[in-house]
Amino acid sequence: MASIRPEEPKIGRAHDHKPDDLPISHGQNHGQDEESLPDMKEAEVMDAYGNEEGAEIKYKTMAWWQGALVMIAENISLGILSLPAVLAKVGLVGGLIAIVGLGLFATYSGYVLWQFKMKYPQVTNYGDIGEVLLGRFGKITFGFAYIVYCIFCMASHLLTFTIALNVLTGHATCTIVWGIVGLVIFTILSVPRTLKNVSFLSIISFLSILSAVLITMIALAISPKAAADAMSATYAPTFTAAFNSVSNAVFAYGGHVAWVSFISELRDPKEFPKALILQQSLDIILYVTASVVIYRYGGVGISSPALSSNSPMVKKVAWGIALPTIVIAGVIFAHVTAKYVYLRLFSGTKYLHSRGLVATGTWIGLCAGMWVIAWIIAESIPNFSDLLGIISALFASWFSYGIPGACWFYLKWGNFERSTKNMFLSALNIALIILGFVICGAGLYASGYQMHIDTSGSSWTCADNSK
Repeated sequence: MASIRPEEPKIGRAHDHKPDDLPISHGQNHGQDEESLPDMKEAEVMDAYGNEEGAEIKYKTMAWWQGALVMIAENISLGILSLPAVLAKVGLVGGLIAIVGLGLFATYSGYVLWQFKMKYPQVTNYGDIGEVLLGRFGKITFGFAYIVYCIFCMASHLLTFTIALNVLTGHATCTIVWGIVGLVIFTILSVPRTLKNVSFLSIISFLSILSAVLITMIALAISPKAAADAMSATYAPTFTAAFNSVSNAVFAYGGHVAWVSFISELRDPKEFPKALILQQSLDIILYVTASVVIYRYGGVGISSPALSSNSPMVKKVAWGIALPTIVIAGVIFAHVTAKYVYLRLFSGTKYLHSRGLVATGTWIGLCAGMWVIAWIIAESIPNFSDLLGIISALFASWFSYGIPGACWFYLKWGNFERSTKNMFLSALNIALIILGFVICGAGLYASGYQMHIDTSGSSWTCADNSK
């Protein structure tokens, strides 16, 4: 039987957007000739960071395991807190199919992004992917969507930060004040310019969210709020409520937007699949375990975020322990967003690797400006599930599923072989594109309707948003 594993892509030229300009016929020696790979000088031009020898700031410094840590911290954060409510809304069977199925699709689409990056080394973000696929129009459109998506994700972390502070302090002050406190903290922690520095914080982030979720599960198991027979394989929610819940599962696998940037800062980008498999395996296992256990003992009335499902004391402990991941994962989104704009401003200039006043001041200004915008969004959409739903529908649908499917067809265009492997992969990538359309269209309708009828939060208010 033919293997279904895609071939490792060949590396193409920097500005040649024909994906199959280097075919190898079946009769050829599989060794590559001199023209099939760029020389060192050309590779440096194709790489957005260029030759970093002697540079003050070096970006390509992460080992694959450090990349995996950053990916884990970025993914396993807020998304896991919304998944028990997915099962409570659509039932055990539908919820688990959504969580596991979306996770497997997300793993494959992440592999496709790596293939695309290896073929086009100049790609460091979704704006660059858009330029390869659609020229200047794609660069502007994808780049704008990339920035907006990341800022919305930053907003979700700021919103969660205010919820945590209200829980921990018993709503000691106005929620808007907590938002400003978060704004200052997040901005300060976004100042480091390389992901290697952030990767060590990722260990703290992962241990933080893992401990908080474990405390929630153990406390609910000791004092359950629902009997075992209260679990149901299926429920019959309204379409909008069901799809808005599934959109939260989409958000839990929405890290793809930053993965191309992560690959760009690996010492050896060829090792990315190891980081991907480690991160996604851990994601799926933890998501399934946490959602099933918390749903089993918390029942249909489970809160979203799930950390608020316990007694007041346990809830405070869980939120306190979760604070590092709320902050660090938000900082990672800010980092990749600021890096995108920074590269657009200074690529090819002396400021790219500089520690000088212009370079440092620009970086800090970008981080502060984006966090201010994120704070405005967080204050305007104060319900956690609603915010995740609209983020997923608008952006995660394409960044995690639809666009990677299109990238695969771009890579293979004009070079399809009639084989079982390519037929299978064609069907798989068509499914990714269809999934992107469905999540976007239905998700926008569902999240918009839920925001319209939701009365659990008010915009720009001092009221406690943790209840």
